[in-house]
Amino acid sequence: MNETEVWEDLSNIPADPPIMRDLCENCKRPSVVCWCSALPSSRLTPRSTIILLQHPAEEKRCLRTAPMLQLGLAQNKCLIYKGKKFPQPKHENLEDILTQPNTVLLYPSKAAVDITQLGDDSDSYNIVLIDGTWPQAKAIYASSPILHKIKQVKLLTNSTSSYIIRTQPTEGCLSTLETAAEALSQLEKDSKYYDLINPLHMLCKYQLDNGAVTHQSKEFLIKTKTYPKLIGKRLSKLLKSTNECTLE
Repeated sequence: MNETEVWEDLSNIPADPPIMRDLCENCKRPSVVCWCSALPSSRLTPRSTIILLQHPAEEKRCLRTAPMLQLGLAQNKCLIYKGKKFPQPKHENLEDILTQPNTVLLYPSKAAVDITQLGDDSDSYNIVLIDGTWPQAKAIYASSPILHKIKQVKLLTNSTSSYIIRTQPTEGCLSTLETAAEALSQLEKDSKYYDLINPLHMLCKYQLDNGAVTHQSKEFLIKTKTYPKLIGKRLSKLLKSTNECTLE
């Protein structure tokens, strides 16, 4: 048998179909790592609405927290718009939302006020969060002039992130899920919104039980001189100027 005949025989061998893992119909994750059992027993219905402006790269992350938030809140209480610049023609109704007087942007700028100082100006708010890494969030903010016109708020909290399997830029950083839960809890004065974080606890526990390790923040690693890479001017400036971070 010559080489050509060998390759022909090999090409005729039927390929085994890939083994597909069962997926949860709710969270779309493999059933073995599904965190739906940790969601609130009934979806929470705050007066306010969370608006996520999500960088496209977030969709590719397998350990993202935005789906936990969307499934933990009642339908239409967490709206997600994807892009690098907002609003765009594909973002239905977003411009109207962003220009409403009860819309606030959770962004740690010098002009931001404590979210609890909003008081009784409105029964409900549209709380806008930028979902992405800190550099991605800054890029979205810079390329979206409409965001500069929105009243900016910040969180004053002693909470530390439960997202311990992912390296955060600074000690005060919270994931998107934790930021939204903290904002709703403070704004609506109801601790039940912290229950939104339970799926994250379940996710991290599973990962740690199966070989993942706890991550310290870049700020901590740099302070203890254990950060494995040289830091650039941008990160150095960020660590000096940002005392609190509310983005994933």
